[in-house]
Amino acid sequence: MKRPTLLYIFAVLLAMCGLSSCSETDDEVEEYPDWQSKNDAYFAAKYNAATQAIARGDNTWKVFKSYAKNAETTGKPVDHIVVKVIEEGSGSGCPLFTDTVRVHYRGQLIASTSYQDKEDGELGLVFDSSWRTDTYDASTFVPAKFAVSGVIDGFSTVLQHMHIGDRWKVYIPYQLGYDNNASGKVPAYSTLVYDLALAAYYRPGIVIPAWNTNQFFLCEENL
Repeated sequence: MKRPTLLYIFAVLLAMCGLSSCSETDDEVEEYPDWQSKNDAYFAAKYNAATQAIARGDNTWKVFKSYAKNAETTGKPVDHIVVKVIEEGSGSGCPLFTDTVRVHYRGQLIASTSYQDKEDGELGLVFDSSWRTDTYDASTFVPAKFAVSGVIDGFSTVLQHMHIGDRWKVYIPYQLGYDNNASGKVPAYSTLVYDLALAAYYRPGIVIPAWNTNQFFLCEENL
C-alpha cells in the first residue's frame, strides 16, 4: 500500500477545514437575535395601536389589565393584554377564576429568523395548538379543557373577559407569560399571540360532559 503524499494530506486537511468553517457559519445563524428588545417593541406597538383605536371609538380592539395587578392603579402597558376581536359571541356571562373552560386555541411567537406566518408576516412559530388543520372550523374541533386558574396570568386574564362564541386574537407580553424563562418551544422574553375562542365554561361542581362536535354545550345555566 502506498504511503499518502504530502499533497494528498494537505488536500484532506483543507477539505476538513472547509467543512468545519461551514459548520461554524451555520452555528452562527441565530434563530432569535435581539429577542427581548424585539418583543418589547412588538408589544409596545400593539398596545399603542389598540389604545389609539379605542380612543377613536373602535370597539374591535380591547385592552385588559392583568387580574393579578392592583386594580386601583393604572399600571404599565406590560401589565395589560391586548385583544383584537375576530368574531363576537352571544354568551351573556364570563368565566370566573375558579371555573373550567373549553377553548380552541393556537399560540404563536412573533416572526423569527426561520419562522414567518404565510398569512401574517409578523407572526412566527406555532408553539402550541388545539387544532391541527390550516383552516379554523370550530364545528369539527374538540376544544381543549383546563382550569382558568391553571394557566399563565395573561391567558387567565383574557378568559375572564370572554363570552361563549368569542374568538379573539390575543397579545400577551412576556411579563404576563413566561417572563425571562423558556418553556418548551417558547424562548425567554417571548410575546405570546393566541388565536383563542371560548366554546364553553363550567362552574365548580358541574359535571363536565364529553364534547360532541355536533353540539355546543353553552353551560351558562345556574350562573
